[in-house]
Amino acid sequence: MAMTTCEAVAIRVKDLLEKNHISQYALCKKIAIDPSNIYNILYKRCKTVTLDKIYLLAQGFDMTVQEFMNDPVFKMDNIDAD
Repeated sequence: MAMTTCEAVAIRVKDLLEKNHISQYALCKKIAIDPSNIYNILYKRCKTVTLDKIYLLAQGFDMTVQEFMNDPVFKMDNIDAD
C-alpha cells in the first residue's frame, strides 16, 4: 500500500533514531527545531514535509539529503504523490 511522503519520512526518521541511539529531543536540540515539528512528522500529523525540514533532519543524522533519501521506503512504488 502506498504511503504519503510524510509517512515515509516518519519511517526513515524512526529508523535512524533507533540505529543512532538518539532521542527525538536530542535530535531537535542538535538541529535547533521545535520538538513539535518532529512530533508532527513522526505521528503523521503533517500532510507534507518541506525540503528544508528534510535537509535539517539529514544534518541531524550527519548525512546528506541524498543519503537520507537513499532508502527503500522512498521508492516511487511506495509513495502516493497525490
